[in-house]
Amino acid sequence: MKSIGSMLLGLALFGMSAGLSWAQEPAQDYPTRQVNFIVPFAPGGGTDILGRLVGQKLSERFSKPFVVENRPGAGTVTAAIQVARSAPDGYTIMMATSSTLAINVSLYKKLPYDPGKDLVPVALICSVPFVLVVNPSLPVNSVADLIKLAKEKPLSYGSGGAGAFHHLMGELFKVSFGIPMTHVPYKGTLPALNDVIAGHIQLMFSDLAPALPLIEGGKVRALGVTTAQRAASAPQIPPLSEVGAPGFDWAAWQSVAAPGGTPKDILAKLNRAVNAAIAEPEVMKQLVGQSFNPIGKGSPEELERFVAAETARFAKVVAQAGVAGSE
Repeated sequence: MKSIGSMLLGLALFGMSAGLSWAQEPAQDYPTRQVNFIVPFAPGGGTDILGRLVGQKLSERFSKPFVVENRPGAGTVTAAIQVARSAPDGYTIMMATSSTLAINVSLYKKLPYDPGKDLVPVALICSVPFVLVVNPSLPVNSVADLIKLAKEKPLSYGSGGAGAFHHLMGELFKVSFGIPMTHVPYKGTLPALNDVIAGHIQLMFSDLAPALPLIEGGKVRALGVTTAQRAASAPQIPPLSEVGAPGFDWAAWQSVAAPGGTPKDILAKLNRAVNAAIAEPEVMKQLVGQSFNPIGKGSPEELERFVAAETARFAKVVAQAGVAGSE
């Protein structure tokens, strides 16, 4: 039986040889084989749909397979760990959300990866507007009505989980207007929306895509979107900043990220390919149809600055929400 020391030595030598293999491959030839594209959520959700669309376009552009692998769990942390520990050679990349790169660092006390060092942003795909919805039986038709009612009677709001973007928006709304509301976390957006419809909770900040058919069907009432601009897929819904919540301008976002240390020329090559894919009219149409706001612009360096600014911005919200320091 091998000793622990000899096993560790073997692993070290393997890591050195793996490092040499990726370092020796000319970046201009990248990719020469399959690229693993990690999606941090289960199949069928918005991030998965987006990842498969981007992966397909990258496969077409590079004539090499970009194979989607779903690794859900722990608010994208499970997938982020896998990618952060992968060889920085461009052959393992991931769909990285605003939680992965900007929120988790404030949310978790012992985050097992450093978003600023272990992952590097590649390209910003889109922003994701959220919408404040209420049960239609609730006697409110505006933000002012909701604030007034919340000060008169206890209200509960739902989220897709503690620390999720829905949760942070709910807590920010509470703090901004000094209103008491009880947070009820669920395992996903749809269960929370179902309970808004059933009247078990009164409201939530939801991703626009799953909420839109319910809004159009009259099952929930929309008070406004969280972004300063109207969403292309729902221009009839006003921004909250225009209907009683001045300055309210928040969106989640989706990006592609790679392991820290990935060569800059490979990052640049991926960045150009993703940006070009998002600029395709058919892709833009599909994104808008999924209630995403397409971006597909900027260099990896510009994206790093954007992520740093968003990290600081979200840190204040996490602190206000009182959920900082989760395990």
